[in-house]
Amino acid sequence: MKLEILRALNEERAARRAVVVVTVVESGEQRLVKTADVARDPLKDLIEAHVRSGKSGMEETPQGRVFLTVHVPPTRLVITGAVHISQALAPIAKLLGYDVTIVDPRTAFATPERFPDVNLIAEWPDVALPPLGIDHYTAFVALTHDPKIDDPALLHALSRDCFYIGALGSRKTHGRRLDRLKEQGADAGALARIHAPVGLNIGAVSPPEIAVAIMGQITEKLRKAETKLAETKAAEIKPAETIMAEAKAS
Repeated sequence: MKLEILRALNEERAARRAVVVVTVVESGEQRLVKTADVARDPLKDLIEAHVRSGKSGMEETPQGRVFLTVHVPPTRLVITGAVHISQALAPIAKLLGYDVTIVDPRTAFATPERFPDVNLIAEWPDVALPPLGIDHYTAFVALTHDPKIDDPALLHALSRDCFYIGALGSRKTHGRRLDRLKEQGADAGALARIHAPVGLNIGAVSPPEIAVAIMGQITEKLRKAETKLAETKAAEIKPAETIMAEAKAS
């Protein structure tokens, strides 16, 4: 691999952006395709399919055989709420390769005994979430039922282009939640991204079943063809602080 390709590859990986190295098998020629350039690439459809799956592989193209080496950032799951559902959800997510973080300022719930081997942060979301560097390869789930915890966390997740955002609660509960978030400046387009009631509709009733439904919906969002893994331009994403400031000014 050429030095300039290796250098660019390392830069993209450090920035948690997906990148693909295309190698023409017959000639050995290589080129690097960044996420921002996929839409203009002649192999757009093939590259998008491999990025969605996260798998490298050989492909036949009109230009001959190529090998697509895929580098996708590790997926992360951030949960607000050290609750019973989280106790089942965290190990399932870890089994699927997610880096899991649970945020809950309620120290009676956020204990290592209840969540062994999980990154646990017993702080309020406004303190805990910004340092995590939440991004497009992060799934976010709000499970506390406490607006003081979940609402600011959801605003932060919406501002960070998470590929999945879900929130626990009935449709009636979610309706009230949407009203609160609108009052804080979130627009209807952003709020439509929240999956609520959270999880696939499989008739789940127990915390472990709800955890399975949530992880199933996250997987569906990550892997299905309509899921866009191209990053939204930073200029188009309003930080939660900006949303709050605009709401106060209006």
